[in-house]
Amino acid sequence: MHDFTYRGNLLYCEKVKVRDLAERYGTPLYIYSYHTLTGHFLKLRRAFSDIRPLICYSVKANSNLAILKALVEQGAGLDIVSGGELYRALKAGCPPERIVYASVGKTSSEIEEAIRRKILFFNVESLPELEHINRIAGKLKTRTKVAIRINPDVEARTHAFITTGKITNKFGIDLKTAHGILMLRGKFAHVDIAGLHIHIGSQITEGTPFAAAIRRVIVFIGVLRREGIALEYLNIGGGLGIVYSKETPQTADEFAGTVLPVLKKSGLKIIMEPGRFIVGSAGILAVKVLYVKKTPLKKFIITDGGMNDLIRPALYGAHHEILPLYVTHEHENMGTRKFDIVGPICESGDFFAKERPMPPVREGDFLAVMTAGAYGFSMSSNYNSRPRAAEVMVKGGRAYLIRSRETYPDLTAQEVIPEYV
Repeated sequence: MHDFTYRGNLLYCEKVKVRDLAERYGTPLYIYSYHTLTGHFLKLRRAFSDIRPLICYSVKANSNLAILKALVEQGAGLDIVSGGELYRALKAGCPPERIVYASVGKTSSEIEEAIRRKILFFNVESLPELEHINRIAGKLKTRTKVAIRINPDVEARTHAFITTGKITNKFGIDLKTAHGILMLRGKFAHVDIAGLHIHIGSQITEGTPFAAAIRRVIVFIGVLRREGIALEYLNIGGGLGIVYSKETPQTADEFAGTVLPVLKKSGLKIIMEPGRFIVGSAGILAVKVLYVKKTPLKKFIITDGGMNDLIRPALYGAHHEILPLYVTHEHENMGTRKFDIVGPICESGDFFAKERPMPPVREGDFLAVMTAGAYGFSMSSNYNSRPRAAEVMVKGGRAYLIRSRETYPDLTAQEVIPEYV
């Protein structure tokens, strides 16, 4: 569910006309619904209220400070994967004890800063990383908590680029190796191995793979208990899918119904790391039609938004619904034709949709690329020296600019032309 709906002929975000926002702030423009954002977090929290998990929103999905702040104020923790995301998390006011830190490639400076800030724990992805964290904590004369990220070798049934729980993926540690590490835990004088972590992929639309992975880990926890190894946390990661096209993903209640009975058997404190589920449907990308181009074989709608603004279709072949901001009865009566909806980037892979049925559009019309809240702006770039889009948050009947549009001077602000000898 989301708060982008038609009222009469016009598309609204909550109580605000999207077209008014496009005209006021310009395009390309990311627009977010505060009610959808916080509503999805609260749905998940209610669904799992029996076990009261710490729900750490995955910052990589969308790291805008206003989004982080809105969720932190609702009681969310944050799942981070870089020093920059740690900086954002703290700037948004997240208590360090509600921050968990993943990533297969944490640098020394990133680890040291996170230890100094006293985050809840690191999700450790390899033995060398664990040894490195132990050395840095020793240098700082302190102890820090970690969770071992288990690779459960479970098929997530999602796109190959976003599956993370198979042995062939770079993420996590297999069960046998993890067991060996835990048996030698006394070697790590400055690290407290406090839990286990799993994350099997993203955009997973059914609960079965999650339940399978959790069961495998709970069996492992049972083995550890019999060997006298006590843990405090089980972090089940994120990856809940949403509706982009014709998917029928599970609701928060359905997901809880599948995994809660299994989780209760763990006897541990539960942590979750949803990202897309919370923010994906909360955002759209508004773009303007520059030209309608017809060739003997194709029809193109060329917009001012491109793959630098939203790379998911080019990168994953991802589907996003594309809707006009203004629909007339004339449009309805004229039916639809198939178009490639493309951007201005000098790449053939620069498209939002291929052979998409669309109502007639004209130069100057606006379109909404739906379900663009997750991995939209956060994966955007300055390719072709294009300034990145502005971002707006709508709450009820008011709109708030939460990121200004970049300018041309912004593009070169960090660059230096040297005086060559």
